[in-house]
Amino acid sequence: MKFNTAMKVVRISDEVWEIPVTEKSGMLVPARIYGTESILRAMDTGVFEQVTNVACLPGIRRYALCMPDGHWGYGFPIGGVAAFDVHSGIISPGGVGYDVNCGMRLIRTDLTLAEVQPKLELLMTELFRRVPAGVGASGFVSMDRSSFDRVMTKGARWCIEQGYGWHRDLERMEQGGCLPGADPDKVSDHAVTRGMNQLGTLGSGNHYLEVQVVSNDRIFDRDTAAAFGINGQDQIVVMVHCGSRGFGHQVASDYLKVFEKAMRRYGITVKDQQLACAPFLSEEGQDYFAAMNCAANAAFANRQVITHQIREAFAAVFGRSGEELGMELVYDVAHNIAKVERYPEGELVVHRKGATRAFGPGSQDLPACYRSVGQPVICGGSMETGSYLLVGTQRATEDTFGSTMHGSGRTMSRTQAKKSIRGEQLQQQMKQRGILVKAVSMSGLAEEAGFAYKNISEVVESVERAGITKKVAELRPIGNIKG
Repeated sequence: MKFNTAMKVVRISDEVWEIPVTEKSGMLVPARIYGTESILRAMDTGVFEQVTNVACLPGIRRYALCMPDGHWGYGFPIGGVAAFDVHSGIISPGGVGYDVNCGMRLIRTDLTLAEVQPKLELLMTELFRRVPAGVGASGFVSMDRSSFDRVMTKGARWCIEQGYGWHRDLERMEQGGCLPGADPDKVSDHAVTRGMNQLGTLGSGNHYLEVQVVSNDRIFDRDTAAAFGINGQDQIVVMVHCGSRGFGHQVASDYLKVFEKAMRRYGITVKDQQLACAPFLSEEGQDYFAAMNCAANAAFANRQVITHQIREAFAAVFGRSGEELGMELVYDVAHNIAKVERYPEGELVVHRKGATRAFGPGSQDLPACYRSVGQPVICGGSMETGSYLLVGTQRATEDTFGSTMHGSGRTMSRTQAKKSIRGEQLQQQMKQRGILVKAVSMSGLAEEAGFAYKNISEVVESVERAGITKKVAELRPIGNIKG
């Protein structure tokens, strides 16, 4: 079969493809790509190059993986997953991404489309006012270095203590909204300066806040949906996609420079300098891990403050509190992270870069309320095509280090998208189709046109047929805020 690579690609199943270790000098494990044949044929050359480069990194275990939303990224492909032995393996900022703990959050409500539609314009205006978006946007939470240090170490819990949310929110976040091992002393002053005033802000690019509706005919697993608080009676939910913003970007930039020097000291060579890394247990590796955890915790806190503002906006428009509106958090999951997790091989440093954790039923890492059904997986599509709520499986734990895709994945560069449509034109087209969009930048809006992304339904079908995630419900957009 002919793909965008000269390397041999072997079909393992209809949704799993493997590049053997013989295809590139230095590969320590095979590379595996998930997706239908049509998805694989459409993947850019960079995916094949990058995933096989990852397969050459020291201490990698089992496979270098790429999910069906995969496309070219920095170092790792977006959609990349790789696990490294704690003792002999590495940690790499290129396997985490610049926007540390960029992630997804879903909030359910008791409201219906019939109740929200007449007030949608007012609601989106209120949300746009309360949740700053765009490059350089600052939040309303003012803090000094001491309070930001507590954000870095406590994550979403700090927000709850300040009144930005409910205590029960914490149990419905990956790792309780706080990664252990964060050390503010390992974060540069420049990174702190960039991050200190950004709590409660969306940022730009593909980050968004979206009001969505769940219809009865788009629920695929009613029991699991009910466990997640989704009833499908034209129910309104809210999805948030954002991360650590400039703070995480600076942490990554700082340590990439450190790692470039560290590789020479440890005798590590890589196929691509964007894969700069250090032994996980080295001083440099542990310093980055501690700083990355700080950025991850700031991202959890960022999404928590946004959640508070969303609840406040709904309360202002509908005259009832967030509690009265049933605005419970469904889940919050990271998709740019490196975490130590235990598998049959032992303790591994699992890198998920544009990929999401997808633990199955019975996992002790899940809250008690979801342990019998599995972890909610929030998969964002384009703002035109909708998104999905899925659930993790035991197969994912066995096959992909408990990982799955995080979204639809780009097929077109931002520059190409802007050449293809004007933001004002796209905004008007979406309004005619019943999707109200508020955007800080019209050129930024054009970059996120639906045609610039893969078919979200085909991406989701791929992981469902591969057995690593199951569909629960499809979420249709009616209102979107873009940076």
